[in-house]
Amino acid sequence: MCPTANSTESIQRARRLRRAMTDGERKLWSELRNFRRWYGVHVRKQAPIDPYIVDFAIHEQKLVIEVDGESHFSGAGVMRDKIRDTWLAGRGYRILRFTTGDLSDSFDGCVQEILAALGLMNEPRQPPPLTPPLKGEGDLEA
Repeated sequence: MCPTANSTESIQRARRLRRAMTDGERKLWSELRNFRRWYGVHVRKQAPIDPYIVDFAIHEQKLVIEVDGESHFSGAGVMRDKIRDTWLAGRGYRILRFTTGDLSDSFDGCVQEILAALGLMNEPRQPPPLTPPLKGEGDLEA
C-alpha cells in the first residue's frame, strides 16, 4: 500500500488539482501516462503523500516528479519546497524538479532524466498491444 493521505479534504484537493493542471504538467502527463504500458511503471498524477500532494508520483520506485512554475522561485516558495523535499526524502522519496522552461526548452531531456532515475535509460519501449480487428475488418472470407 502506498503512503497516501486518506482524508476527504486531501482527496478532494488532489481531484481539483488534477482538473486544473498547468500546461507543463499536462505536457509531461501526456508522456508519463504511457509509462505503464511502455515500461510497466505506474505513474500517478496529483498524488497525495500525506500531508502533501505531489505533481507526479511513482510509489514503487519512491520517485516524485515536480513541475515548478514561477511561484516556486520566490523566497517563500523556495523555503516551502525545501521543507517539503526534506519531509519526502525522510520517507525515502527522491525528488526530480523541472521548471516549466525546462519542459518547453528540453522536453526530451526531461523525459530522459526521469527514465535515468528509474533505471530505464536503455530499456526499449514495449509496443502497444495489438488490438483485434473490429467485426468485419480483416475478414478475408466475405
